[in-house]
Amino acid sequence: MAVVEVKNLSVVYYTPKGLARALDNVSLKIERRGEILGLVGESGSGKSTLGYAIAGLLPENAEIVSGEILVNGVNVIDAGVDSRPRISVIFQDALTALNPVLTVGEQIAEIFMYVHGMERREAYEETRRVLREVGLPEGFTNRYPHELSGGQRQRAVIAMSLALRPALIIADEPTTALDVTVQAVILKLLHRVVKDNDLTMLYITHDLSLVAHMCDKVAVMYAGEIVEYSDVRSLFRDPKHPYTIALLKAIPRIDADVEELEPIEGSPPSLINPPKGCRFHPRCPYAMEKCRVAKPGAIQVGHGRWARCFLYEE
Repeated sequence: MAVVEVKNLSVVYYTPKGLARALDNVSLKIERRGEILGLVGESGSGKSTLGYAIAGLLPENAEIVSGEILVNGVNVIDAGVDSRPRISVIFQDALTALNPVLTVGEQIAEIFMYVHGMERREAYEETRRVLREVGLPEGFTNRYPHELSGGQRQRAVIAMSLALRPALIIADEPTTALDVTVQAVILKLLHRVVKDNDLTMLYITHDLSLVAHMCDKVAVMYAGEIVEYSDVRSLFRDPKHPYTIALLKAIPRIDADVEELEPIEGSPPSLINPPKGCRFHPRCPYAMEKCRVAKPGAIQVGHGRWARCFLYEE
């Protein structure tokens, strides 16, 4: 049984201009514990919507119109509070994720007391333990979020995620607000925490270089659809979908001699009125007439790999 399985998930946003289909029949799996799945794509492709749908955090103007989200075999869409598997979210801005009037220790200890039923003394012992695990001294239990640096706040949020003992961690671009050197430290910490504790993570980002550093598998999103799924090494060595190929041509590489980066022509389509057929066809250099009228299914392009592209249709 897969740790996470999303089946034909569709989500719409109600907007003044009409219904925006943010996710359109999205399916994916995270097969095993200890696995990190990267979810990558341009801004507005539906990455965060998918993460928030899994976590049950969609905004009021959003609605799941079809599909299933199974975490450890439980459909979290229909499950009650008591039967839902625990899912933690690491947000982009740690400062807004922390309560400004409570100390870091109070916020983490609350999880041990109210979720795991511990007495106060035991809860604070566990709080100090998880803080040590993320590289924060025990004295940080008495500090308020505004007294911490950006990297320290993100460490505290990671400690809160560990305290929950979750079935799944969703990391939504967790290093965006940090400088490059701190990013590297936090990413290394996240990777170690997941692997050492045999956790499962959905890592959401627009940065393919971070996917290469962090993830075991990767799903590429475009305009509300997953267009390619692969292990990380195969995707960077031999990308299949034209959108993935274009993404890789648009970023600097240290493993290839590239004289000039190639931007992706055009803009992502409107999710209120998306193009017929393949949603990437208006920007695709390989587009055929069939691409303009029919939507490709998931076609196997290697062991454990698939892409939504007619180029690979037999």
